Amino acid sequence: MAQIYLLVAGVMLCSIPACSLGWNLPRSHSQENKEVFQHLAQMQRIPSQWCLKDRTDFKCPWKRENITPIQMTQGTCHHHLMLQQIFNLFATEDSHAAWNNTLLDKLLSSLHLRLHRLEQLKKDNLDCRDLGLAAREYFHGIHVYLKAKEYSPCAWEVVRVEIERCLSLM
Repeated sequence: MAQIYLLVAGVMLCSIPACSLGWNLPRSHSQENKEVFQHLAQMQRIPSQWCLKDRTDFKCPWKRENITPIQMTQGTCHHHLMLQQIFNLFATEDSHAAWNNTLLDKLLSSLHLRLHRLEQLKKDNLDCRDLGLAAREYFHGIHVYLKAKEYSPCAWEVVRVEIERCLSLM
């Protein structure tokens, strides 16, 4: 079941353009999103179905139905903010202890490249306070979850799948 979920998420990410929420990002950004998603998928160490008991609802704040028209105009800022939070999550010592460092370095490199390119686009759109607060709360919840689960392999797998899901929604 979990593998089907990942396949659907992958198809969604690969088939929708990066501007799916009305964002005007160049087509090259869609390819870069695919690379980030592929690196995340390659990082899977254990089958997701082994971790079903560890699943939780992180309450993703940027589902399509939660995004207001004003927030849609802040798409580049939102995208940058989310990628920055994902980068921060996977750049921790605990993350380095949990993942294959070669794959993790590829993911961090792809995220860094995406962040750099988005910074070039968002010069005029730096302020996305409401989304920023929601993103920080969301990622704080992920950090609390990982700590409560003592950074177990299943906890990291649940988080990896959650980040894939979030990227597919973006």
